Amino acid sequence: MEWLIGSGVMMLVAALVWLLPLILIARSDRTEGGEKLLWLLIVLFVSWFAWIVYLLIAPISDKLKKL
Repeated sequence: MEWLIGSGVMMLVAALVWLLPLILIARSDRTEGGEKLLWLLIVLFVSWFAWIVYLLIAPISDKLKKL
C-alpha cells in the first residue's frame, strides 16, 4: 500500500512539473490576448522547449511594431 501512495505523490509532482510552463505563461504580463493563447497552445503541444523560446522572444507583437 505504501508504494501506491508514493507513486501517487510522484505522479502529482510530475503533473505539476509538466504544468509549470503553462501556469507561468498564463500568469505572465509579457503577453496578452491571442498571443498568450498561441503561446499556451504551443507549449501544450511542444512542451518545455517552447517555454524556453517564450522566455527568449516574447512578446512578439511589440517587436513587430518596432520594425
